[in-house]
Amino acid sequence: MAQWTSAVGVAQLARQLTAQQSRPAGAGTRRPPAYRALADGIRLLVLEGRVPVAARLPAERELALSLSVSRTTVAAAYEALRAEGFLESRRGAGSWTAVPAGNPLPARGLEPLPPESLGSMIDLGTAALPAPEPWLTRGVQGALEELPPYAHTHGDYPAGVPALRRMLADRYTERGIPTMPEQIMVTTGAMGAIDAICHLFAGRGERIAVESPSYANILQLMREAGARLVPVAMAEGLAGWDLHRWRQVFRDAAPRLAYVVADFHNPTGALADEDQRRGLVEAARSAGTVLIVDETMSELSLDADVDMPRRVCAFDPAGSTVLTVGSASKAFWAGMRIGWVRAAPDVIRSLVAARAYADLGTPVLEQLAVSWLMRTGGWEEAVTLRRAQARENRDALVTAVRERLPDWEFEVPRGGLTLWVRTGGLSGSRLAEVGERVGVRVPSGPRFGVDGAFEGYVRLPFTVSGPVAVEAAVRLAAAARLVETGAGTGTDAPRTFVA
Repeated sequence: MAQWTSAVGVAQLARQLTAQQSRPAGAGTRRPPAYRALADGIRLLVLEGRVPVAARLPAERELALSLSVSRTTVAAAYEALRAEGFLESRRGAGSWTAVPAGNPLPARGLEPLPPESLGSMIDLGTAALPAPEPWLTRGVQGALEELPPYAHTHGDYPAGVPALRRMLADRYTERGIPTMPEQIMVTTGAMGAIDAICHLFAGRGERIAVESPSYANILQLMREAGARLVPVAMAEGLAGWDLHRWRQVFRDAAPRLAYVVADFHNPTGALADEDQRRGLVEAARSAGTVLIVDETMSELSLDADVDMPRRVCAFDPAGSTVLTVGSASKAFWAGMRIGWVRAAPDVIRSLVAARAYADLGTPVLEQLAVSWLMRTGGWEEAVTLRRAQARENRDALVTAVRERLPDWEFEVPRGGLTLWVRTGGLSGSRLAEVGERVGVRVPSGPRFGVDGAFEGYVRLPFTVSGPVAVEAAVRLAAAARLVETGAGTGTDAPRTFVA
């Protein structure tokens, strides 16, 4: 990468390094030289995604003063990182983080598993559940009854079937966000919505700020659109967004777009609170950045005592700063490829006009099915069933992983469909590779980061329960043992990502 796209404040970096050093070391561990410990600490922060790739680091003198070490120590640490490919420098531009070319590439694990493999492989790659019957069948039957008038037309509705646009607008209005049908465009899934937004707002080479980690398929979509991704680290644990970092990125990188998941973030499961939502909208508006807010997980609150904040678009009711994306895929069924965008009417008109060069419209039958479900109460019944299933799966998976892999660390989210797991220092990419050999498919952490971050993580979705969840944990433990010993990797060296 030729230039830095964000900056890490000296106080922020010092806090992260100090917290990292407070972790207990193993018995008999020798203390490395100070420069080596500092270099390893920064490298680990980059690989875990706590410090973004292409982030400018503080000057040597500043960091030395903040850490109470000599400037020589910092200079030696930076030189070691440059030699290892984790730091790049240019006279007059400073030094910024990087990932060496030889870093393991993210393994497979997000594309759907072929049906013929389901018998022998436990699939933890896709965060999607089977259809909530009988509601899928009832929705399709209801749609067939309403289809005849539409069958006498050409069938192209670039903005969406009017009945569904009106239904979606009414649902936002019922939540205290006045919305007209003219503010809604129906799309072919959330991916179709975000793809359309990116093509309209961000030409090739434009910067898009993204959470770090973030949803892997959206990151890849944006890369292929030619965007320059600017990662913004999440707050610790399930605390949501770090507004200080967001404001800093808005100021330093001036991104055209920003993509966030406020409700049960994919992959961490974090739920942004109301103050964070208000603050992010205000910061984006001040910077002239358009926010894409992905609400695909918003209806998947799994615990009864969760107090859901207002939607992000409530702080931008006109839809000029916040473009809201929703979908039936997670709350209902991934096979129901219905998504939507809520935005200002002029934005919707521009999206609809641009759509003529893409897909002309979303299938009518599926739109009528979703409209029928929402109008009759079937949607709420199906979502209630979905929540119960996801809750049961989550609890079974958490119990199984804690029993079989006690060194793996995670916080249990209150909703959503995913568990973001720190793998005790093992390489997530190698776990994904070896896991497929022992019959469990899991996506590695780097799939959810920018330029190789999060090597020490995997994402586990709530797609299995009962004995299957236990067996999945057994196979993951077997994969972890193979990675630890280097068995099956073509080397006797342990396959961890830390020195």
